[in-house]
Amino acid sequence: MVTLPSLRGLQAFEAAARCGSFAAAAEELSVSAAAVSQLIRTVEEQMGRKLFLRVNRRAVLTDAGREMLPRLTTAFEEIGSVSRELGGAELRSRLVVSVPPSMAMGWLSTRLAKFVTGHGAVDIALRGEDDPVSFDHDLIDIRLSYGRSHYRDEVTEEIVRDAVYPVCAPGIAREIGSSGSTLAGLPLIHTDWGPTGASFPSWRSWFEAAGMASSRAGQRGLSANSSRAALDLAISGLGVALAQGIYCAEALEDGRLIRPVARALELSQTYCLTIPQRSLRREVVAAFRTWLTDECQRSVGSPALIPR
Repeated sequence: MVTLPSLRGLQAFEAAARCGSFAAAAEELSVSAAAVSQLIRTVEEQMGRKLFLRVNRRAVLTDAGREMLPRLTTAFEEIGSVSRELGGAELRSRLVVSVPPSMAMGWLSTRLAKFVTGHGAVDIALRGEDDPVSFDHDLIDIRLSYGRSHYRDEVTEEIVRDAVYPVCAPGIAREIGSSGSTLAGLPLIHTDWGPTGASFPSWRSWFEAAGMASSRAGQRGLSANSSRAALDLAISGLGVALAQGIYCAEALEDGRLIRPVARALELSQTYCLTIPQRSLRREVVAAFRTWLTDECQRSVGSPALIPR
């Protein structure tokens, strides 16, 4: 019969690895940090494998520890679910969702209540972060990314291709003719995703596609490093922004923004969903995948974005 390592020790390891420190694990388990350290040391001795390395007073996961963490977390979540179910407590799933920062700020956060209402009790951890992310270290269940090149070893699907549209507050729209010929003379809001991000369509590209001269003034104005921030600047009446349809559709529908000209520029890459193997069979993940895909496609397909 195989001798199993200490269950309490495995629990201490899982909590320390997930929380990022022995102190946080100790608080969660209601024991001392020294007790957590001793429990983990016992498991290491029983398994004959190092799970943590001590580096500059920090505990860093070894390859063996990283390999064990997601499987142990799943196991303890299942044990907890069985315990709550048998004890009559409400069964709640946990879902870790990772999206680009602009998606987390305002767009997805305001829509999550609809998913919870439709799906039922679920604990959601919403993470706004840039690519690449660590699925196992952060226990991410589903990731929305711009482009599909980041996670070639995981199950990834393209869900929607967005475009950018010139948008502005109603007061500024009155200064723009239907041809857009006066755009270059107005304050323009630029979006730059930074040196590590993908290339965002520039105003110069838009003017070239429209067959118009941008002039040097077209390169000046306000600049933001996120799509959401650029959109907020436009809503505030500070200029004309090239905004993604997924973010600006709602503001166009309720009148906070106007599309002064019809021409749009399609983004060079699609938005994709990535789900790690350990989460593929989870019912809550499948439900969230379907819901999020529908929400993205509904925004990008908004009637407010259809040229008139």
